[in-house]
Amino acid sequence: MSEIKPSIMDYTQEELKKIIKPAFRVKQIFGWVYHHYVESFKEMKNIPKALQEELEEKFVVNPLKILNKEISSDGTIKYLFALQDGKTVESVWLKMKDEKRDAEGKIVHEAKYSICVSTQVGCKVGCSFCLTAKGGFTRDLTPGEIVAQVVSLKKDNAHAHNRVTNIVYMGMGEPLDNLDNLAKAIEIFKDQDGLAISAKRQTVSTSGLSTKIDKLGQMDLGVHIAISLHAVDDELRTELIPMNKAHNINSIIEAVKRYPIDTRKRVMFEYLVIKDKNDDLGSAKKLVKLLSGIKAKVNLIYFNPYPGTEYKRPSKEDMHRFQEYLTKHGVLCTIRDSKGIDISAACGQLKEKTEMEKQ
Repeated sequence: MSEIKPSIMDYTQEELKKIIKPAFRVKQIFGWVYHHYVESFKEMKNIPKALQEELEEKFVVNPLKILNKEISSDGTIKYLFALQDGKTVESVWLKMKDEKRDAEGKIVHEAKYSICVSTQVGCKVGCSFCLTAKGGFTRDLTPGEIVAQVVSLKKDNAHAHNRVTNIVYMGMGEPLDNLDNLAKAIEIFKDQDGLAISAKRQTVSTSGLSTKIDKLGQMDLGVHIAISLHAVDDELRTELIPMNKAHNINSIIEAVKRYPIDTRKRVMFEYLVIKDKNDDLGSAKKLVKLLSGIKAKVNLIYFNPYPGTEYKRPSKEDMHRFQEYLTKHGVLCTIRDSKGIDISAACGQLKEKTEMEKQ
């Protein structure tokens, strides 16, 4: 294994100005990394050769390499990345809206994309429905390893730096378990000289670490929050998410009420629907009661079965019945389209599949 060096993407401009002299070079370097997606310092044409060599000595540009990718018929692309230490993480490129053209063929609306980003190698939470949990927890990702996923996906899809992208921190790992590195990555994404992805286009999805929800709120980063609720009573939630013993439903709901929300926005609650577990109208009724007093939006998600799981995908009828009940009772509710169902799109699935193929 080659020597592991920090990535230039691990640093904010302010930090780099303390390391790189003269300071004006930092903005140029940022441009090469985040606007031109270069992979080496040698490609930075307006940087003096001596500085290129000095940077080459100390840093890598991109700490990730694409190891595998699968493309769905709906345009979803699942990526498996190798990190410098040989560990692997996944990211997903999701098309949210198609391009629209007028009668003359001019683009009226560009296609809209979201990038699903990992924050850890493995995960400590241990959700019973999640493949990532099988491998246990290995380590946190650095800020640069989080940032590089977005840069790599934009580059691989020839997506210009100034085209709008949404980031959702809901890949492998629990984002709030790696809060400091996550917060730094959020700031690097927001930098106007970089990708300039505003906080309102970044969503942190958490399995509900209530104390860390409070901490994220105090940091006032301006990002949206999505809560992976998945159950309406502690017994089922503890079966699905063992960590619920330490952070029960009530503690999460109270933390959400304290979280600073843009008055025009809603708190997203992710609800993974599993056949015969939480897809009945009794659960829908409890969910309405639970979210009373919160400006909430519920996103119902079909469970995506994978080999070896005992959980089953709910029927379309039950999903729509659940949605109708919530909507009738004043809770904004959507059913998430199952993206990439013909590829290894569930968290941890491509990693698991790639490792099985090696054996």
